[in-house]
This record gives sequence, structure tokens and C-alpha cells, in this order.
Amino acid sequence: MSSISIEGECLQETFVAPQWLPDGNSFWYRQRTSPGKYAFIYVDILQKTSGPAFDHEALAKELSEHAGTEIDPESLPFTWIEVGADTSVVHFTYQGRKWEYSPVTGLCEWDGRFAHRKRGFLRKMMESKTLTNSSVNFSFTNHTRAYLKMYWVDYDGKPVFYRGIGPGDTKRQRSQPGHIWKLKSDSPDDADIIYRIPKGQDILIVDEMDLDKTAAEENDGGEAAAGQQVEERPEADEKDDKGGEIFVLDDNLWMEDEDGNRFQLSDHPPRYAAEGGDTEEGARQEDNAPKSPEEDLTYDERMIFKSPDGKFVIAWQHTPFPDEKIWLLNYATGDKVVPQLKERAFRKAGDRVREDRPRLFNLTTKAEVQTEDDLFTGQYNLYNVGWGENGEYRFIFNQRGHQCMRVLGISADGSIRVLLEEKSETFIDYLTKLYYQVVKVDGSEKMIWASERDGHNHLYMLDLEKGQIQHQITSGNWNVNRVEHIDHDSGELWISAYGFNEDEDPYHIHLVHVRFDGTECWAVTEGDGTHLWNWSPDKRFFIDTASRVDLPPRTTVRSAKTGELLVVLNEVKSEDLKEKGWVPLERFSALGRDGKTLIYGVIALPRNFDKTKTYPVLEYIYAKPHEFYTPKRFGQGGGLYSWATFVNAITVQIDGMGTNWRSKTFHNVCYKNLSDAGLPDRILWMKEAAKTRPWMDLSRVGIVGTSAGATNTVSAILHHGDFYKVAAADSGSHDIRIDYLSWAESCMGYPVDQSYIDHSNLTHAGKLEGQLMLVVGGLDTNVNPAGTMRLVQALNEQDKDYELVFIPDGHHGCGCSGYGHRRIVSFFKKHLGSPGESAAPSEVATPPEIPQSSGAATPAEITSGSELTPSSGDAAAPKN
Repeated sequence: MSSISIEGECLQETFVAPQWLPDGNSFWYRQRTSPGKYAFIYVDILQKTSGPAFDHEALAKELSEHAGTEIDPESLPFTWIEVGADTSVVHFTYQGRKWEYSPVTGLCEWDGRFAHRKRGFLRKMMESKTLTNSSVNFSFTNHTRAYLKMYWVDYDGKPVFYRGIGPGDTKRQRSQPGHIWKLKSDSPDDADIIYRIPKGQDILIVDEMDLDKTAAEENDGGEAAAGQQVEERPEADEKDDKGGEIFVLDDNLWMEDEDGNRFQLSDHPPRYAAEGGDTEEGARQEDNAPKSPEEDLTYDERMIFKSPDGKFVIAWQHTPFPDEKIWLLNYATGDKVVPQLKERAFRKAGDRVREDRPRLFNLTTKAEVQTEDDLFTGQYNLYNVGWGENGEYRFIFNQRGHQCMRVLGISADGSIRVLLEEKSETFIDYLTKLYYQVVKVDGSEKMIWASERDGHNHLYMLDLEKGQIQHQITSGNWNVNRVEHIDHDSGELWISAYGFNEDEDPYHIHLVHVRFDGTECWAVTEGDGTHLWNWSPDKRFFIDTASRVDLPPRTTVRSAKTGELLVVLNEVKSEDLKEKGWVPLERFSALGRDGKTLIYGVIALPRNFDKTKTYPVLEYIYAKPHEFYTPKRFGQGGGLYSWATFVNAITVQIDGMGTNWRSKTFHNVCYKNLSDAGLPDRILWMKEAAKTRPWMDLSRVGIVGTSAGATNTVSAILHHGDFYKVAAADSGSHDIRIDYLSWAESCMGYPVDQSYIDHSNLTHAGKLEGQLMLVVGGLDTNVNPAGTMRLVQALNEQDKDYELVFIPDGHHGCGCSGYGHRRIVSFFKKHLGSPGESAAPSEVATPPEIPQSSGAATPAEITSGSELTPSSGDAAAPKN
């Protein structure tokens, strides 16, 4: 078996998708015992026990009699059960009928209903609609045993494939309220998950019950799409009748009192009035003539916020969402001879954005209270916080260019004050680190705020009354990734954190407990590995799975407050997998360009590796500044294993400077410097690795990447052609000026200046010396194909040789499969060559095995660490 297959089998057999019982003290899950064989397991946390949820053999025997066919107790014909109040009773569906099994009464048909839970899924597909300029962070978590495909449903109602989500995986996605997403398994027997993005942050957890069509029909959430909302920040106040109803008519704000009398609150000329369209139909007709922002103002009826006492209202006036477009030419039109022009909405760097203007109105005097906007002009975005108990309306200003953010408060008299200001000489990482939450502490309103002001991402307590930071909640050479849960009554937080344990890989993620005052800061996860967890409904317990790329998973149940180990659900030893032929990714680190910062990466060996030969080296790169990308969890190395096997090369993946979640200084390297891509660090890393691995032939180094990784790939061969000799770039954004506004400006700044030109691959086309392949799809709606074609033109003008693979009907990432992928593999085989003989077998180092002792990373290398050995269950010592 290949390492990919071995890891896949292990993940299937250790995967736990808990189905919690109402008491929150117990759950069941379906465990795969061997291929095609399963058992239903019941876990009682208080008793610290786990075992079969029922007598599988007895149930199978009775079900066989009803079905008239032999049923295997290890392969029961259902995937989901409901455990009754008497935990010995279970309900399930089979052949379209509902059944009940009890060890006392046996098996019989059941006419009850499965316990209702509102899931908020849509009944049918519908098109995405953009409800607001604001985007939100959204997480999809797959708690099923199936591999789910994730689709964005476009504005015409057509699903567009985005990515896959493996069992147990969570994928974070940035989307907009009103957009529709679809999750689908490969089985026609499973229900589809169709979901509308709500306002505010959200998490959608999909479990086995959601895929069961019978159960899904009984628990259908209707047209609403509320989902499982976690720590959601409100975007709009709930309706109340205090002060009357507020609405928008002819681009002005109106109110209607309890007697039905209407009053106009604002006085702004309706849009298009100058064109004579005074009817409702005429007023809504589009006009192609450009308008100034002042002419194009209207109120957003979704952004109207009434004060708690009903005496005031804040309404956001804005310029409507700009209608920027790109056009694609579809040559692959089938029976239609003439190519077709396709258009889609697309905002590129430097394009106009929606600008909001909060305005204050006194509902008693029915007039606007004048306010100044100098503290929030030049905005990229505003975020609603809401009315405070002191009668102050609060919102957040994100300056375009992302070098300034402010928390602002508007008082009833129209005065505006700064409650908090963040500034950066480079950029504020709002895309991944913006967090704010109003909390009550000793009866006073505070705000928990995330900031990198001390060099790492940490939480601060802001006193909203005084408008100053009261204290820092977390601190140290580690980063808060996100706030997982807040207990407002007890004043406690649970956060996910990178680098919390100093003696581990800094990209390992742990669950950390801390109080509002910063005390009792400790990890409640345990073991040298990165962690995934699943909360119990009441957040008293969590199921923790710890692993590394070189260490199989260990799954336990723990106390959320103390981290105490309560139940061990499963664990697999590395030796057991090695006996089957498993060759894990090797973890390695080396000093970066500054001579003091460790750079982390992994090494994958090709199948049938021969240590007496030398192999070309292939780097798989993706260096978009918003995350890190080197695999850390067990089972994440499939892509690297595949490249190593396809090309018959040593394959590596590395996170150089400029990527996220190390320190602000580390991240700042990307600022107005995208072509750097951490390449100097990557080259040093490979040179250091090759010192003890002479089977790495650094005279034959290739590099491959898709999307932003393709941009990095071309930068590598243009700027470091003495090291990288062969490069294949798929669906790349080679001119950042025509890429998405949001991500381009997040690290390159605004306005679009000379740095955009300096770091465009087009500018440096004349430096090409090695072998380059460009792959592009004509229908790529994610990265404008014009970026690749403009690079082609620049290379032509410089009289450079290269290979272009144009796939007329290709979409984004068309080089990752099918024809495009085959061409890339052939390209590398041709130019990197085959393994060669080494100088002398006696001088060749043996590929490192997994050591059995743990320890801190050394400047030269990360040791592979120890097994996640069981402990007494004590949590780590607090970090105060």
C-alpha cells in the first residue's frame, strides 16, 4: 500500500463524528473497524466508559428475519441512529421505514418522530445574492465519514466547485451574506446541504444526520438559513416598535408612527431624479453615465439601528455596490461556431468600493443630528458594533490601505470620539485577525479586541466608557488564532492558539483557556502535535484529536475547563503503520535569511525510494500571505506524496517569511513585496537539508504552484534562476493589478502605486533563463486569465522561450487534473530527469527515521518528536 492509502485507511478507522445526546454527558459515533465494517459506539463521559451502543449481533439477527435476507452485524444497513431516553433503546431507518430496537422488547417498526433540531438548510437551490458590501469569515466543518465537495452557487444559480472537505476537516471561507453554498457527497443516497450565508461570523457543522434523507426531511429548516451560529456578531438590531417603524423610500429615510403617520427624516435628492424618472419604475432604471458619489447616495435598509430607548436611529447612507466586471471569451462553445463573451462581477485592485456614511436621527424632533465624518473618510469598510448601554452608537472604521483602524462612538449630540485606534506602518491583517466582542465585566461594558501591537496577535480588554485599553488578556511569543467560546457569566475565554507550547512546531494549534483578566491561561489540549476538537453542546467537554504528519491521530475526551483526560477513544502507533509500508513526511527546519528565525517545512520521498541514488528536488509552493500552508496534521500530505511519485523527485513544501501566524515582523516581509514569496528562506532551507541528505540533487530543482502559488513559481524562476531551473505555473495571477481588490490591497496597500509594477512578473520577464510552463484556463472566473496572457506577451517581447498550455474550457486550477496535469508532469520528467547514481554508497545518509524521543527544535532540524503518550490528565502549567 502507498503512504497515501495507509493514511487514508487510518483516518477512516480513527475518525470520530460525535452525535451528542440531550444531556450533554454522552454521545455515540459510528466507528469503522475495517474496510466495509462498522460499529456504533456509545460514550458515557461521566462514567468514563465507551463501548457498543447496542448488541449488534442481536439486532442484525432480528432485522434479517424482517428483511428476509442475511444482514452482517458488522455491516448494518444504516449509518445513523437515535439513542432514546433509555440509552439501551435505539431508532434508525431501513428500507424507508423507521425502526426501534430494545434488548427487552426486541425489534419493531416505530411510528415516532426523530428528535427535532432546526438546521436552517434551504429546501432547494437558489442563486446567490449580494446583500451587503461586508464579507464574513465562515467555517464549514465535516463531521461525516464522507468526502464532501463544496460549491459556491453563482448569481445564475449554478454550482461552482471550490474545494473538497475531508472527514473531520474544517475549511474557513470568506463569503458575503446572501451567498449560497452547497455541500455534496459522492453518494446519490445522501441529501445535499444547501446553505445561505448569514450576517456575522458563523460555523456550519455537517454531520451524518444531515446526509440521511429521511432524518433530513423531518428536520428541514425551511427557507431560513440560520445554521449553527457561534459567537455571532450582530449586523442589525432586532425589530422593535419603540419610536415607530423606520424605512427607506426614494433614497431617503422615513419613519411611520403607531398611528400610521409618515415623516421624512432625511432630505436628499433621489437618485436619477435629474433624468426625469420620477415614477418608481423610472427611478430604478440604470444609467450608463458615471455619477459622482454624492449623486449616487442612498440608505441601506439592512443597516438601520435604533437606540434601545427608541429615541434615536443610526442609518447607513452609502454609495451602491460598484458594478465592476471582467469579460471572458468562451471558445469551447460546442455546436455553436461563434465564440461567446461571458461577463462576471469582479473588483480589481484600485477599483471604487462602496463607502458608508452612518447618520444619526432624532426620532423625537424627526430631524438629522449633524455629525462629522473626518474620522472615517477614505474607508475600505465599516463594521457595525451597535448601541451601547450609555446611549452611544459604536462602529469600526477600516481605512483603505489597511494602515489604520478605529473603534468609534457617536453620542446623541452628534459628537464622535475615538475609543481605540490601531495603526501600522505596513498593514493591519484584518482578513484573518480582526476580532471584537462586547462583554460585560462588573456591570460595565467592555470590548475584547485582537491586535498585533506587541508583535504577536493577542487579545486586549478595551474599556468602552473611558475609551482606553484596560489591560492585555493574552501575551507571549505565540498567536491567538480565533476566539472559540466565551462564557460571559464566568468571565472565561477559550481560544485556538498557534505556538503556545515553546518546545513544539510553532504552527501547531492548541485550545487554550484564559480568564478575562488574563489569569488561568493554559492549554487544555495535550501532546506534541496539532489539534482538532469538537465541542459538546454546552461546552463542558470537547473531543480532541491530536496528530502530526509523522504521527497518527490520538482521540480523547477532555474537560474544557481543566483539560483533564476523561476517555481515550482511539490511538494508533506509528510502528503499526510502518509495518504496512508507511513512509511519513519528514519534518525539518533551518535558519532563515536573518540567521535566527527557524523556517519550517516537510520532505516527501518518492515510492520505491533508493538511498543510493540522487533525485531531483521539486518544491510545491503556495505563499499567499494570509495563512501558512505546510501540512501539519496526519493525512495532509497527499499532494506531496503524489508529486513525489508522479515526478520521481524529492518533494518539499516550506513556509518562508511573508506568510502568516509567526510574528508581525515575519509577516511584514510580504508588504509591497509579493515577489519575494519567502524564496530566500526556502533556498537556504533546501541547502541545509541537502547537507545531510546527499540524495537531494540541488543542481536539478523544480518548482510548481497553482493560483497564488503559480505567481510565486514564476517569481522563483525569474528572480532566482540560478537555483530554480524548471517551473510550472497553473492559473497564476502574474499582474497583481488585475487581481481581487480585497487580497491584493491587503498586503500591497492603496493606492495602486509603483510597487504593484515592481512586483509584477511581467516587469521581470526578461530575466527568464530556465524552463517555464504556463497553464491557463480560458474560463477561469477566480483569477483573470489576462494575467497569464499579459505575461505571455511580455515574454514574447523579450524573445524568451517557454511552453504555454491553454485550455479553452478550463477553469481555475485546470493544471491540477486531466490534460493540464499530464502536461505538467511530462514537462518535469523531461527537464528534471530521472534519479541518478550517487558518488559513493558509503557516503549516503539513510533517510531519517522517526526518533522515539522528543525535544525542542534545533537550528538545523526538527526532530520528529514523541508519541502522544497518555498522561495523568493534568493540564499544562498556567501562563500568567
